[in-house]
Amino acid sequence: MARRPIIRHRRRWSLGIAVDWFFFTFAGLAAIWLAYLSFTESFTLGWWGILGVLTFWVLLAYLVLPRLHRILTTVYVPEYFIGRARTSDGLLGDPVNLAFMGEGDQIEAALQAGGWTRADDVTLASSWRIITSTITRRSYEHAPVSPLFLFGRQQDFAYQQEVDGNPGQRHHVRFWKCPDGWLLPGGRRVDWLAAGTFDTSVGLSLFTLQVTHKIDADTDIERDHIVATVEADPRVQVEVIEDFSTGYHARNGGGDSIRTDGDLPIVDVRAMPPDRSSARDGEVTA
Repeated sequence: MARRPIIRHRRRWSLGIAVDWFFFTFAGLAAIWLAYLSFTESFTLGWWGILGVLTFWVLLAYLVLPRLHRILTTVYVPEYFIGRARTSDGLLGDPVNLAFMGEGDQIEAALQAGGWTRADDVTLASSWRIITSTITRRSYEHAPVSPLFLFGRQQDFAYQQEVDGNPGQRHHVRFWKCPDGWLLPGGRRVDWLAAGTFDTSVGLSLFTLQVTHKIDADTDIERDHIVATVEADPRVQVEVIEDFSTGYHARNGGGDSIRTDGDLPIVDVRAMPPDRSSARDGEVTA
């Protein structure tokens, strides 16, 4: 039997890619230099130095470190599916620990029946509201969740359950529609993937120093909680792929510890009647 010839593909380079990488790297170095100048000059300003230190933190947390992570993660974080979402800075985020069969409206109907509320989109108004609600400890059951990315895009929607009227603590789960024809490793087809975690408090990210929610390390507890709330409806069926991924300990994009046994529940909501209203009455308006 004749052997098929091996076709070797050469890497393609272009002037456009080279120029793009140059400015991408230059912008990162410039941001680091700007933060350094802000920090060193703050010591010569007396009481105004406090404002200088604050400026340094803002530049470091929201400009320098995110830019640095974007540069590095384009090199060492793989693009293919590895069971983790990614942050907007390119860091590995929360584990993808749930899969769903059905339409988006059916998933939303099952979640609403299980006591979940849809999270508002991230806007200036909703961001300001969650800040004030967290400081004053006032309930905000539709509080937005930060964007995470899978398949090269952020979540299609997210749901949550607030704990005791405290926006600093909540159950939440993000959903991504799978691309047409996409299969899980092993060949199983699903319609949606989801990542569920539990927010325990508000703190600073270990990797970027940004203000963010901290999550509970045992993500399997949150995964099982989500399944239990929707499985209470007899029309919802659940199958578990055991050891879908190797059980592991790691950190998410905020630097929080995460651990999982690697099981992947597949939640089938195709028997649910779709809720075309999809209760969005809690969305923030300007």
